[in-house]
Amino acid sequence: MEMVPAMPASVSLVSLRSREKPRACAGCNGKIRDRFMLQALDRYWHEDCLKCACCDCRLGQLGSTLYTRANLILCRRDYLSLFGVTGNCAACSKMIPAFEMVMRARDNVYHLDCFACQLCHQRFHVGDKFFLRNNMILCQLDYESGYLNGSTDKQSQ
Repeated sequence: MEMVPAMPASVSLVSLRSREKPRACAGCNGKIRDRFMLQALDRYWHEDCLKCACCDCRLGQLGSTLYTRANLILCRRDYLSLFGVTGNCAACSKMIPAFEMVMRARDNVYHLDCFACQLCHQRFHVGDKFFLRNNMILCQLDYESGYLNGSTDKQSQ
């Protein structure tokens, strides 16, 4: 069975107009009498009532998205830790948690710390060129050394 990821829902801050009838909060059912309220999932919320079901963080403060699944309202991190897909790092073969930042090169996924030349172990910085040869990440110097020695597998990124 393939798991279909949920699409993030947007959260927006809405001003309550002075002559407008107070709306009911979807979280606590109380009347929203604050100057501002949150609008998410086609409902209105007190700023304190729109929270992640796992970590209780206020979703209006974290950004403009939230995730829903299995009748839960979640922040991105908790959604990914509960329902995200995990994989293994192509360099160290250890599991990568779904919420962790990664680097990708073609079909390979790497921990940020593992994304380095697999010959000299030099870490890459923003703007550095890297090359993929025989499924190995190489810095430009190591790639060119191998290329000069007769390898013709050009897979520059």
